[in-house]
Amino acid sequence: MNKKRDYLFHLYMGLFLAYLLIPLIIMGGASFNDNKVPSIVPWKGWTDRWFIDLWNDDRIWIAFRNTIGVALAVVALSVPIGTAAAILINSISGRMRAILYALMVAPVLIPGIVIGVSTLLFWSAFHVGAGLHLSVLGQVSYIAAFVMLLVLARLQSFDMGLEEAALDLGASHAQVMRRVLLPHLYPAMAAGGAIAFFQSIENFNITLFTRGNADTLTVYVFSKVRTGFPPTINVLALLLISVTLGAALIYEVFRRRRAAIAAMHEAEGRRAEEAGIA
Repeated sequence: MNKKRDYLFHLYMGLFLAYLLIPLIIMGGASFNDNKVPSIVPWKGWTDRWFIDLWNDDRIWIAFRNTIGVALAVVALSVPIGTAAAILINSISGRMRAILYALMVAPVLIPGIVIGVSTLLFWSAFHVGAGLHLSVLGQVSYIAAFVMLLVLARLQSFDMGLEEAALDLGASHAQVMRRVLLPHLYPAMAAGGAIAFFQSIENFNITLFTRGNADTLTVYVFSKVRTGFPPTINVLALLLISVTLGAALIYEVFRRRRAAIAAMHEAEGRRAEEAGIA
């Protein structure tokens, strides 16, 4: 029975991974096919012309620069807003807590088109024209909620007695925030910043309505696909996936190295403790 269950599990995992990876493999192969149709069939030979075309496309570099700039601005605003909201929600109780939590989470449940249009209409009432600045504000309105949820989850493991002890020892509230609370929240804030960055990069609906005449990567891809599907889009996707996988591998290598060092120090501490007892 266990062998049958293991077989079904491995079969399911194999099918699941194939479902995820086969389209990416086909897309990557199409990036090297000397065919204007973005496909590996029919195969017309290896080429790097699509990489060259992408490199010589000035519009994509402008879009890339705008995308990174918007993403960094979104991170710079979302992390402190989400962190402050999480601390505030964690410090109150009753109906006000539920209301504030609902207000912060509500933008996540609203379609991006609605947020984009409402952001444009709201700021136009104050004579603020469309542009990347509105894209940042529109994205922050819902991305900050992701940061808040991560920080709020981290706060559940925080011992409030540490704050009381620090205050009893003469620390000010600012010192407690800076030296006690925030160090505990840094991992969640870093994770929230990473999520905010990638959420901003992949955002399309809000950016489309608020960007004005500026380009981002999602808008660039949309404009290319709307008139066809050039092979340069496959190249762009291949490069983005390669960078993402490379970053994930680097992170995993460093994580395992830190875990190994921590395990080594822990083992040395146990040996030293056993030697002291002996």
